[in-house]
Amino acid sequence: MNIHARGSFDVSLVPQAEDSSEGASLGRRSIDKQFHGDLEGTSKGEMLSAGTPAGSAVYVAIERVKGTLHGRSGTFALVHHGTMTRDMQELTISVVPDSGTGELAGLSGTMSISIADAAHSYDFEYQLGAAE
Repeated sequence: MNIHARGSFDVSLVPQAEDSSEGASLGRRSIDKQFHGDLEGTSKGEMLSAGTPAGSAVYVAIERVKGTLHGRSGTFALVHHGTMTRDMQELTISVVPDSGTGELAGLSGTMSISIADAAHSYDFEYQLGAAE
């Protein structure tokens, strides 16, 4: 059964390295998040990105989330893959298989995010396996 968790989050992206010497610019940033709502907790992670002079970009990221999801505590990891061109954006965020711990063991699912007026929100569609 798919369950939805919704809420908001605050995020801090801190540049760690930048290289725009030739062609696509490359970057690395640390990620710190604070989740609110059905998912209460924090995450830490790393992001790698590339951007072109034409305005296209791609990023990949991995973050480890620690907190409670609908009252169940534990940790899990998320993997991100985002692509943007002048006329299209695509973002996939999914739970790393077998990364759930504690009461979140067996967790799987996907997360979507939206940004409106500089406020970030999430919709996390998930399932809990045998640990439920």
